[in-house]
This record gives sequence, structure tokens and C-alpha cells, in this order.
Amino acid sequence: MTNREQYAPGPASGAQVRKDGDKWTLILVRELRHSPERVWQALTHPAHLREWAPFDADRSLDTVGTTVKLTTVGAPAPHVTETTVTRADAPKALEYKWGGFDMRWELEAFGGGTRLTLWTSIDRRFIAMGAAGWHICFDVLDRLLSGTPIGRIVAGEAMKFPGWQRLNAEYAKQFGIETPNWPPQAAQKS
Repeated sequence: MTNREQYAPGPASGAQVRKDGDKWTLILVRELRHSPERVWQALTHPAHLREWAPFDADRSLDTVGTTVKLTTVGAPAPHVTETTVTRADAPKALEYKWGGFDMRWELEAFGGGTRLTLWTSIDRRFIAMGAAGWHICFDVLDRLLSGTPIGRIVAGEAMKFPGWQRLNAEYAKQFGIETPNWPPQAAQKS
């Protein structure tokens, strides 16, 4: 059995939502056993992003002012957005937009590793799904940096993965929202 076949996400944890009217921000915190410098490389360099993130980047995200094309992986149709890196303070903070949504990463040295925090604006209808997806991405990132990669698990593939539906429901409960019905059930005929 491969590491990927053995992988099962742990319980929903390390997430909160900030609500400002219709604008909701998902905040995810994960403690990783790797240095901020190693985590920074994984957050900014295209070869590393291809191994764990829900998008590909055509160039590095490590320099302020750089224009980067981000291609969403697993979207039903090609979805490419162009972004400009607005903050790149290695190995502490990174900011840009993905698909029009703010992405802010903070890295803090913590206990011999890194406390990684992601702030991202997500349509409130999809916030629990986003938390579940990023939870799995962070697990994949941690395994990549530990030298036991299991391969990227994103989009529709993540939703079919054992544990995703549970995570989606757990995060919905934590956030005090209804569990999103995903994938949507076919409309019933009367």
C-alpha cells in the first residue's frame, strides 16, 4: 500500500472564520515540523506548488511586483488568473490574489518548525468546503516537506477522497453553517 492509499485526514482543526457582512475570511493555522525557509520555498516556487497546492504558478511568487499566472488545478474548464505579488517578506509573509480572492500567508518560527497561517477570502457558501480542501492541501504539504510525498489532492479528486465529506461537515459545524450539499444532488422530479 502506498503512502497515498494510507492517508486519512485528521479531524477539522485550526480554522476560524471572520465575518464582515457578506465578506467572509477563512483563517487556517497549521504547525509544521519544518523551518520557515523550507515552508517559504514550498509556498513560492512553481515546482513545489505543483506538488501540493490547488493551483500551478508559471513563475515564482517570491518577489513583490512579479506578475504570475495561476492556473487552478482540476477546474471543469481552464481557469487562469493573473496576479501580482503585493507582499513577499521571506520567510515571513506572502500576499497576492487568486481568482480575485485575497491570499495572505504568514510564517512564524515555532518550536523548531513553522506556524503557518493562511487568511483567504472565500464565498461564504463554500467556506467549509474551502477549509476541508486547504486542510488536505496542508497535509500534503507537510508530507512533501517530510520527504514522504503523497501527490497533490485537490478539487474534484479531493472531494472524492476518503475523509473529505467528514471534514466538510466538521468545518461547517465549527463555523455554525449548514453542511454544504456537495456535490449537489440532481433535482428531483415531482
